[in-house]
Amino acid sequence: MVANLLIGLREGLEAALVVSILVAYLVKSDRRHLLGRIWLGVALAVVISLGFGALLTYGPKGLTFEAQELIGGGLSIIAVGFVTVMIFWMASAARGLSGELRGKIDDAAEGHPWALVLVAALAVGREGLETALFLWAATQAATRDQSSTAAPLLGAAIGIAVAIVLGWLMYVGALKINLSRFFLVTGIFLIIVAGGVLSYGVHDLQEARVLPGLHTLAFDVSHLIPADSWYGTLLKGVFNFSPATTVVELVAWLAYVIPVLTLFLIKINNRPARRTPAMAPQTVGDAS
Repeated sequence: MVANLLIGLREGLEAALVVSILVAYLVKSDRRHLLGRIWLGVALAVVISLGFGALLTYGPKGLTFEAQELIGGGLSIIAVGFVTVMIFWMASAARGLSGELRGKIDDAAEGHPWALVLVAALAVGREGLETALFLWAATQAATRDQSSTAAPLLGAAIGIAVAIVLGWLMYVGALKINLSRFFLVTGIFLIIVAGGVLSYGVHDLQEARVLPGLHTLAFDVSHLIPADSWYGTLLKGVFNFSPATTVVELVAWLAYVIPVLTLFLIKINNRPARRTPAMAPQTVGDAS
Protein backbone atom coordinates (compact mmCIF):
# COMPACT_ATOMS: atom_id res chain seq x y z
CA MET A 1 0.00 0.00 0.00
CA VAL A 2 2.87 2.37 0.83
CA ALA A 3 4.44 1.88 -2.59
CA ASN A 4 1.13 2.54 -4.34
CA LEU A 5 0.53 5.60 -2.17
CA LEU A 6 3.90 6.88 -3.31
CA ILE A 7 3.03 6.10 -6.93
CA GLY A 8 -0.23 8.01 -6.60
CA LEU A 9 1.48 10.89 -4.79
CA ARG A 10 4.36 11.18 -7.22
CA GLU A 11 2.34 10.83 -10.42
CA GLY A 12 -0.46 12.94 -8.98
CA LEU A 13 1.93 15.63 -7.82
CA GLU A 14 3.58 15.80 -11.23
CA ALA A 15 0.16 16.17 -12.87
CA ALA A 16 -0.93 18.69 -10.23
CA LEU A 17 2.28 20.63 -10.77
CA VAL A 18 1.65 20.73 -14.51
CA VAL A 19 -1.96 21.88 -14.07
CA SER A 20 -1.00 24.53 -11.48
CA ILE A 21 1.63 25.94 -13.85
CA LEU A 22 -0.82 26.00 -16.76
CA VAL A 23 -3.58 27.67 -14.74
CA ALA A 24 -1.30 30.14 -12.96
CA TYR A 25 0.33 31.23 -16.20
CA LEU A 26 -3.00 31.79 -17.96
CA VAL A 27 -4.33 33.78 -15.00
CA LYS A 28 -1.21 35.93 -14.74
CA SER A 29 -1.23 36.59 -18.48
CA ASP A 30 -4.91 37.70 -18.37
CA ARG A 31 -6.13 34.76 -20.42
CA ARG A 32 -8.71 33.35 -18.00
CA HIS A 33 -11.05 32.71 -20.91
CA LEU A 34 -8.74 29.82 -21.91
CA LEU A 35 -8.99 28.01 -18.54
CA GLY A 36 -11.92 25.93 -19.76
CA ARG A 37 -9.68 24.31 -22.36
CA ILE A 38 -7.23 23.28 -19.63
CA TRP A 39 -9.95 21.65 -17.54
CA LEU A 40 -11.39 19.95 -20.61
CA GLY A 41 -7.97 18.47 -21.34
CA VAL A 42 -7.65 17.30 -17.72
CA ALA A 43 -11.10 15.69 -17.83
CA LEU A 44 -10.26 13.97 -21.12
CA ALA A 45 -7.02 12.59 -19.64
CA VAL A 46 -8.86 11.23 -16.58
CA VAL A 47 -11.51 9.51 -18.71
CA ILE A 48 -8.89 7.91 -20.96
CA SER A 49 -6.85 6.73 -17.95
CA LEU A 50 -9.92 5.19 -16.28
CA GLY A 51 -10.88 3.50 -19.54
CA PHE A 52 -7.37 2.12 -19.92
CA GLY A 53 -7.48 0.78 -16.36
CA ALA A 54 -10.86 -0.87 -16.99
CA LEU A 55 -9.55 -2.45 -20.19
CA LEU A 56 -6.57 -3.90 -18.35
CA THR A 57 -8.76 -5.16 -15.50
CA TYR A 58 -11.59 -6.79 -17.46
CA GLY A 59 -9.99 -7.54 -20.81
CA PRO A 60 -7.90 -10.66 -20.08
CA LYS A 61 -10.50 -12.57 -17.97
CA GLY A 62 -11.66 -14.90 -20.73
CA LEU A 63 -8.13 -16.08 -21.55
CA THR A 64 -6.34 -19.21 -20.42
CA PHE A 65 -4.14 -19.11 -17.33
CA GLU A 66 -0.96 -19.10 -19.41
CA ALA A 67 -2.26 -16.30 -21.64
CA GLN A 68 -3.23 -14.18 -18.62
CA GLU A 69 0.19 -14.71 -17.07
CA LEU A 70 1.85 -13.83 -20.37
CA ILE A 71 -0.12 -10.59 -20.65
CA GLY A 72 0.41 -9.83 -16.98
CA GLY A 73 4.15 -10.37 -17.19
CA GLY A 74 4.48 -8.36 -20.38
CA LEU A 75 2.46 -5.41 -19.05
CA SER A 76 4.38 -5.45 -15.77
CA ILE A 77 7.61 -5.12 -17.73
CA ILE A 78 6.10 -2.31 -19.81
CA ALA A 79 5.05 -0.59 -16.57
CA VAL A 80 8.63 -0.77 -15.34
CA GLY A 81 9.77 0.80 -18.60
CA PHE A 82 7.29 3.68 -18.26
CA VAL A 83 8.26 4.35 -14.65
CA THR A 84 11.97 4.24 -15.50
CA VAL A 85 11.55 6.77 -18.30
CA MET A 86 9.50 8.98 -15.97
CA ILE A 87 12.15 8.84 -13.25
CA PHE A 88 14.94 9.89 -15.60
CA TRP A 89 12.79 12.52 -17.31
CA MET A 90 11.97 14.16 -13.98
CA ALA A 91 15.63 13.97 -12.91
CA SER A 92 16.59 16.08 -15.92
CA ALA A 93 13.49 18.25 -16.31
CA ALA A 94 12.61 19.27 -12.75
CA ARG A 95 14.67 22.47 -12.99
CA GLY A 96 13.23 23.71 -16.27
CA LEU A 97 9.72 22.24 -16.09
CA SER A 98 7.96 25.59 -15.57
CA GLY A 99 9.70 27.37 -18.46
CA GLU A 100 9.14 24.44 -20.82
CA LEU A 101 5.41 24.38 -20.11
CA ARG A 102 5.06 28.16 -20.42
CA GLY A 103 6.55 28.01 -23.90
CA LYS A 104 4.05 25.31 -24.87
CA ILE A 105 1.17 27.43 -23.54
CA ASP A 106 2.25 30.46 -25.58
CA ASP A 107 2.45 28.37 -28.74
CA ALA A 108 -0.88 26.65 -28.04
CA ALA A 109 -2.76 29.84 -27.12
CA GLU A 110 -1.82 31.40 -30.44
CA GLY A 111 -2.65 28.31 -32.49
CA HIS A 112 -5.64 26.00 -32.89
CA PRO A 113 -8.39 26.23 -30.20
CA TRP A 114 -7.89 22.55 -29.35
CA ALA A 115 -4.14 22.97 -28.85
CA LEU A 116 -4.42 23.91 -25.17
CA VAL A 117 -6.77 20.98 -24.60
CA LEU A 118 -4.16 18.69 -26.13
CA VAL A 119 -1.32 20.17 -24.03
CA ALA A 120 -3.27 19.57 -20.80
CA ALA A 121 -4.51 16.13 -21.89
CA LEU A 122 -1.02 14.91 -22.81
CA ALA A 123 0.60 16.40 -19.71
CA VAL A 124 -1.90 14.78 -17.32
CA GLY A 125 -2.73 11.72 -19.44
CA ARG A 126 0.82 10.38 -19.40
CA GLU A 127 0.74 10.32 -15.60
CA GLY A 128 -2.72 8.74 -15.63
CA LEU A 129 -1.78 5.94 -18.02
CA GLU A 130 1.42 5.16 -16.10
CA THR A 131 -0.53 5.09 -12.82
CA ALA A 132 -3.22 2.80 -14.28
CA LEU A 133 -0.60 0.40 -15.62
CA PHE A 134 1.40 0.32 -12.40
CA LEU A 135 -1.72 -0.15 -10.25
CA TRP A 136 -2.93 -2.94 -12.51
CA ALA A 137 0.37 -4.74 -11.95
CA ALA A 138 0.01 -4.24 -8.18
CA THR A 139 -3.57 -5.56 -8.06
CA GLN A 140 -2.58 -8.56 -10.17
CA ALA A 141 0.16 -9.36 -7.65
CA ALA A 142 -2.36 -9.03 -4.81
CA THR A 143 -4.81 -11.34 -6.59
CA ARG A 144 -2.13 -13.96 -7.16
CA ASP A 145 -1.16 -13.83 -3.46
CA GLN A 146 -4.85 -13.97 -2.42
CA SER A 147 -4.52 -10.66 -0.57
CA SER A 148 -6.78 -7.63 -0.74
CA THR A 149 -6.83 -5.93 -4.14
CA ALA A 150 -8.36 -2.87 -2.50
CA ALA A 151 -5.12 -1.97 -0.70
CA PRO A 152 -3.18 -0.86 -3.83
CA LEU A 153 -6.16 1.17 -5.05
CA LEU A 154 -6.71 2.73 -1.62
CA GLY A 155 -3.03 3.62 -1.32
CA ALA A 156 -3.00 5.23 -4.75
CA ALA A 157 -6.26 7.09 -4.04
CA ILE A 158 -4.79 8.54 -0.84
CA GLY A 159 -1.63 9.56 -2.69
CA ILE A 160 -3.61 11.23 -5.48
CA ALA A 161 -5.84 13.02 -2.94
CA VAL A 162 -2.77 14.39 -1.15
CA ALA A 163 -1.32 15.44 -4.51
CA ILE A 164 -4.51 17.35 -5.37
CA VAL A 165 -4.32 19.24 -2.07
CA LEU A 166 -0.64 19.99 -2.67
CA GLY A 167 -1.49 21.15 -6.19
CA TRP A 168 -3.99 23.65 -4.80
CA LEU A 169 -1.44 24.86 -2.24
CA MET A 170 1.10 25.21 -5.03
CA TYR A 171 -1.28 27.39 -6.98
CA VAL A 172 -2.03 29.75 -4.11
CA GLY A 173 1.64 29.94 -3.22
CA ALA A 174 1.15 28.54 0.28
CA LEU A 175 3.78 25.86 -0.09
CA LYS A 176 7.20 25.62 -1.68
CA ILE A 177 8.65 22.22 -2.51
CA ASN A 178 12.17 21.62 -3.69
CA LEU A 179 11.34 19.37 -6.61
CA SER A 180 14.94 18.32 -7.15
CA ARG A 181 15.15 16.81 -3.66
CA PHE A 182 11.65 15.32 -3.86
CA PHE A 183 12.31 13.52 -7.12
CA LEU A 184 15.74 12.34 -5.92
CA VAL A 185 14.34 10.60 -2.85
CA THR A 186 11.25 9.16 -4.53
CA GLY A 187 13.30 8.27 -7.61
CA ILE A 188 15.60 6.01 -5.59
CA PHE A 189 12.63 4.43 -3.83
CA LEU A 190 10.72 3.85 -7.05
CA ILE A 191 13.71 2.22 -8.73
CA ILE A 192 13.65 -0.37 -5.94
CA VAL A 193 9.87 -0.74 -6.31
CA ALA A 194 10.15 -1.06 -10.11
CA GLY A 195 12.78 -3.75 -9.63
CA GLY A 196 10.22 -5.70 -7.61
CA VAL A 197 7.56 -5.24 -10.30
CA LEU A 198 10.03 -6.47 -12.90
CA SER A 199 10.77 -9.52 -10.78
CA TYR A 200 7.03 -10.16 -10.45
CA GLY A 201 6.62 -9.80 -14.23
CA VAL A 202 9.43 -12.29 -14.80
CA HIS A 203 7.69 -14.73 -12.46
CA ASP A 204 4.49 -14.35 -14.50
CA LEU A 205 6.43 -15.16 -17.66
CA GLN A 206 7.80 -18.23 -15.92
CA GLU A 207 4.25 -19.23 -14.98
CA ALA A 208 3.32 -18.76 -18.65
CA ARG A 209 6.20 -21.09 -19.58
CA VAL A 210 7.87 -18.38 -21.64
CA LEU A 211 10.88 -18.27 -19.33
CA PRO A 212 12.49 -21.32 -17.72
CA GLY A 213 13.51 -21.95 -14.12
CA LEU A 214 10.15 -21.68 -12.34
CA HIS A 215 11.21 -24.26 -9.76
CA THR A 216 14.89 -23.29 -9.54
CA LEU A 217 15.11 -21.12 -6.43
CA ALA A 218 17.89 -18.66 -5.65
CA PHE A 219 16.78 -18.61 -2.00
CA ASP A 220 13.82 -19.54 0.15
CA VAL A 221 13.42 -17.64 3.43
CA SER A 222 9.77 -18.51 3.96
CA HIS A 223 10.60 -19.87 7.41
CA LEU A 224 12.07 -16.48 8.38
CA ILE A 225 9.63 -14.24 6.48
CA PRO A 226 6.29 -16.05 6.18
CA ALA A 227 4.25 -14.66 3.30
CA ASP A 228 1.18 -14.31 5.55
CA SER A 229 3.02 -12.42 8.33
CA TRP A 230 2.59 -8.65 8.73
CA TYR A 231 6.21 -7.99 7.77
CA GLY A 232 6.03 -10.44 4.87
CA THR A 233 2.90 -8.70 3.64
CA LEU A 234 4.59 -5.31 4.06
CA LEU A 235 7.66 -6.37 2.08
CA LYS A 236 5.47 -7.88 -0.62
CA GLY A 237 3.19 -4.88 -0.81
CA VAL A 238 5.98 -2.29 -0.94
CA PHE A 239 8.80 -4.05 -2.80
CA ASN A 240 7.08 -7.12 -4.34
CA PHE A 241 9.52 -9.21 -2.32
CA SER A 242 8.93 -12.95 -2.55
CA PRO A 243 10.36 -15.16 0.23
CA ALA A 244 10.85 -17.89 -2.40
CA THR A 245 12.63 -16.19 -5.30
CA THR A 246 13.79 -17.98 -8.42
CA VAL A 247 17.23 -17.52 -9.92
CA VAL A 248 15.79 -15.80 -12.99
CA GLU A 249 13.80 -13.36 -10.82
CA LEU A 250 16.88 -12.47 -8.78
CA VAL A 251 19.04 -11.98 -11.87
CA ALA A 252 16.38 -9.73 -13.42
CA TRP A 253 16.13 -7.65 -10.22
CA LEU A 254 19.90 -7.18 -9.95
CA ALA A 255 20.28 -6.52 -13.68
CA TYR A 256 17.72 -3.71 -13.41
CA VAL A 257 18.32 -2.09 -10.02
CA ILE A 258 22.12 -1.88 -10.03
CA PRO A 259 22.67 -0.17 -13.42
CA VAL A 260 19.50 1.98 -13.28
CA LEU A 261 20.21 3.23 -9.76
CA THR A 262 23.83 3.93 -10.70
CA LEU A 263 22.86 5.88 -13.83
CA PHE A 264 20.17 7.78 -11.92
CA LEU A 265 22.61 8.91 -9.22
CA ILE A 266 25.19 9.87 -11.85
CA LYS A 267 22.56 11.93 -13.70
CA ILE A 268 21.49 13.66 -10.49
CA ASN A 269 25.09 14.44 -9.48
CA ASN A 270 26.00 15.73 -12.95
CA ARG A 271 23.26 18.35 -13.05
CA PRO A 272 24.56 21.93 -13.03
CA ALA A 273 25.08 23.13 -9.47
CA ARG A 274 25.24 26.84 -10.32
CA ARG A 275 22.60 28.74 -8.32
CA THR A 276 21.65 31.53 -10.65
CA PRO A 277 17.97 32.51 -11.01
CA ALA A 278 17.76 30.52 -14.25
CA MET A 279 19.46 27.45 -12.84
CA ALA A 280 18.33 27.33 -9.22
CA PRO A 281 16.49 24.13 -8.21
CA GLN A 282 12.90 24.41 -9.36
CA THR A 283 10.39 24.98 -6.58
CA VAL A 284 6.66 25.07 -6.79
CA GLY A 285 6.59 28.74 -6.00
CA ASP A 286 8.56 29.44 -9.18
CA ALA A 287 5.64 28.10 -11.21
CA SER A 288 3.49 31.08 -10.42
